[in-house]
Amino acid sequence: MKFHVNRDVFSEAVSFVVKLLPQRNPQPILAGVLIEASDEGLSLSAFDYEASARTTIEATVDEPGTILVHGRLLSEIASRLPNAPIQIEVDDDGGILLSCGSARFTLASMPVQEYPAIPEVTGDSGLVPAEDFATAISQVAFAASRDDVTPVLTGVQLEVSGTQLSLVATDRYRVALRDIPWDGGATASDEATTALVPARTLTEVGKTFAHGGDISIAFSGSGDREIIAFTAGNKTVTSLLIKGNFPPVRRLFPDVTEHHAVANTAELTEAVRRVSLVLDRSAPLRFTFTADGVSMDASGTEQARASESVDATLVGEDVTLGLNPQYLLESLAAVRSEFVRITFTSSENANKLSPVLITPQTSVDKAGESFRYLLQPNLLLR
Repeated sequence: MKFHVNRDVFSEAVSFVVKLLPQRNPQPILAGVLIEASDEGLSLSAFDYEASARTTIEATVDEPGTILVHGRLLSEIASRLPNAPIQIEVDDDGGILLSCGSARFTLASMPVQEYPAIPEVTGDSGLVPAEDFATAISQVAFAASRDDVTPVLTGVQLEVSGTQLSLVATDRYRVALRDIPWDGGATASDEATTALVPARTLTEVGKTFAHGGDISIAFSGSGDREIIAFTAGNKTVTSLLIKGNFPPVRRLFPDVTEHHAVANTAELTEAVRRVSLVLDRSAPLRFTFTADGVSMDASGTEQARASESVDATLVGEDVTLGLNPQYLLESLAAVRSEFVRITFTSSENANKLSPVLITPQTSVDKAGESFRYLLQPNLLLR
């Protein structure tokens, strides 16, 4: 095997395929990157049985072949090579020789025959705008749970229905939901399709494909090996779906939302950041919404106290409640609009606090894009 390739193109390709690999893998073979050289160029792949990444790039191939080499080491080397073409070949002893300018490296090869087959996706697919999809992921994925005790809550639920794709995530204390357009093409159907994708994988997909034009999303497999594939340009990422029933959180969103307050997003964000500095990590921040605006009060340890008010427009009665400041800040960053609307929902259970609904506002009286975020208030000690 022997080929020549542009340094920047090769470095970017290796960096892409190793992003999804875990830092520590119990099976050393899965730390490898599979490089296949043929007359059509180079194919680079990585797979850890749960997620895979694959890309193809142009190269001058003198001798076709396949090698498996430690991915992160190759990525670090490629990113630091001088500005010159890269040559990679296999020596008589099976070692991998990499040269670039005056730099020379000899790397150990890994057994190709022991590497698992990269998943192939053949199911129905549809298209979503890459920028919209990346934005939707950033607005939703942070609300997924980081606790592996309940695997279904560590994922983002993708729901396709007609011409709409919804992304939903929850960790029991909050719910984030965003809708974007979906083009199912000739295979479009009104029958709903769902896929529960690990939030970590989906976040990397959003970062990688944010400027890729359109992203093709395909569903494939069955039983315990259901997978989803994301393709844009010459890159493809697949992910094994999380098995289990995602909670029916859509029913938590209210139909009527008249009792609400509207505030400037940046002003509210900065005030929450300042006032919450004196709070213990798990303590709620007290909010009071009145016709004069919204005030925040915090009592911390060692008699530390803080308070601040910002302008807000209130429709309905005055409200006092406690909210997790970090959860609120994450939602304020996700609304991506100049103003934010905080709606106070009602509950049939008088003994249970009702969640607040947070949505974007392009102006004081005009709603924004289809992003919704429910946050459960905390009990305040009177």
